[in-house]
Amino acid sequence: MNYGFVIDNRRCIGCHACTVACKSEHDVPIGVNRTWVKYIEKGVFPNTRRLFSVMRCNHCEDSPCTTICPTQALHVRADGIVDFDNRRCIACKACMQACPYDAIYIDPETHTAAKCNYCAHRVEMNLEPACVNVCPTQAIISGDLDNPQSKISQLVSRQQVTVRKPEKGTRPKLFYIEGDEASLTPGMAAQDNAYMWSSQSRGVGHHATATDSRDEKFAKVMGEASAALDSIRNHIETHNQPTTRASSARRVYDAPAKGVMWGWEVAAYILTKAVSAGVVMVSFLAYLLGDQAATEPLWASVLLALVFLGATGALLVKDLDQPTRFLYVLLRPNPTSWLVKGAYIITAYGGLLTAWLLLDWIGASWLANAAGVLLIVLGAMTAIYTAFLFGQAKGRDLWQSPLMALHMFLHALIAGPAVWLCLSLVSGTLQAYQEPMTYTLLAGLVLQLVVLAAEVYSEHPTEDSHRALHLITKGPYRQAFWQYGVGLGSVLPLALLVASFEPLVLLAAALLSLFGLWHLVRLWVQVPQLLPLS
Repeated sequence: MNYGFVIDNRRCIGCHACTVACKSEHDVPIGVNRTWVKYIEKGVFPNTRRLFSVMRCNHCEDSPCTTICPTQALHVRADGIVDFDNRRCIACKACMQACPYDAIYIDPETHTAAKCNYCAHRVEMNLEPACVNVCPTQAIISGDLDNPQSKISQLVSRQQVTVRKPEKGTRPKLFYIEGDEASLTPGMAAQDNAYMWSSQSRGVGHHATATDSRDEKFAKVMGEASAALDSIRNHIETHNQPTTRASSARRVYDAPAKGVMWGWEVAAYILTKAVSAGVVMVSFLAYLLGDQAATEPLWASVLLALVFLGATGALLVKDLDQPTRFLYVLLRPNPTSWLVKGAYIITAYGGLLTAWLLLDWIGASWLANAAGVLLIVLGAMTAIYTAFLFGQAKGRDLWQSPLMALHMFLHALIAGPAVWLCLSLVSGTLQAYQEPMTYTLLAGLVLQLVVLAAEVYSEHPTEDSHRALHLITKGPYRQAFWQYGVGLGSVLPLALLVASFEPLVLLAAALLSLFGLWHLVRLWVQVPQLLPLS
């Protein structure tokens, strides 16, 4: 068995019967949808036409949501249905970032992820899914794709069908007959302020919707971001297809945008774990390569790392909509998820930090030195593992950059020494490693500028990654990027460090570096989430 859907756009009349039937069958709350109908209008009045596209989970053969889900709440059944168990869900929203089709939402009542599950309970009773049963024109066809006698199998083999985003390699099992490109490609019809539901900047369900004013301010520029994306789209179409203007396609009805799902907490956790990793890597490397007589600075380094690692864990838990289930990541793990691998990495890192304190305290110096080498390795892994998590988030193209791991390693080389230098001005113990920390910060800033230049000016393989970079470097976030992240946060502290190593200069350079790094990290985390996925 291999269940799938066909949407016959020759028959669909956009009546929303499928949406209503789905809501009724699964008691889906207001404001979120498992199945919805997107309206696209093309042409210029009076020569216009309206296109309808049913949107929902694609039940992919290679489903990125099940790969990234840390607790196996999302899983593929033997019959090919991608199902979910909300009793295991911790609401980390990783599946929402991984899904290229915007099919998953946070249920505002259960505070867990939810999506179309092919009405699995009906299928098990040999009944059609509710949407198929209610469709008045039989525009939705379900069935076994592996059965050559089934209607769906014959339609797929005999008709010219299309799928959404085949370049993602997910092998979706939701096929469209006469699916229009302007409707199936999110970027071809802008999310502006002139269609139904467009005034709702983000969907309901996420705990930060009403409470996080900083994320709300960040999301208020959705209109300006959409205008910037529209200008990119028109530019591309003008140069590549001068006879076909994509701007003639308008989005006139759609589901609410979900907005920024990973907000300031995720950006802050990237920064805190970078501090934790950076202070340990640099201080232990300096200790092992230099004078090994004094270990007081190492104690300070380990304690500082534990404090920031604790802050990292607190931020991770805060970002969950089911924080009481946090331990499910360790107790009910999905070994393919980098959320799980990362949880084990930081747990091992925290355990080894504690073990080093004990070994040094009892005088087992050779064991402490061996643990120090391992701490350098685990510190580097702690710094970069999130890059692989972002790589699993197939819905966000900019996060697929091969430079992402290098970005995060440089975060540690900047954030750790910067915090160390700030504290060293008030602590004599920390001054022992002031020089290696200073040179590491200087090198980190130089390399960060090189990597940023490579990221910004190199050719990116997808249009969405190009659009996200355009929003950051030329769109509504250009000031935060160029002035705060590059100018004040990278170039100025680098110039200060080149000019002098005086204490107040070091303090200014360190604070400016942290200021710039915060802006860069937040832009890279949040801006790609503003691009529409459906």
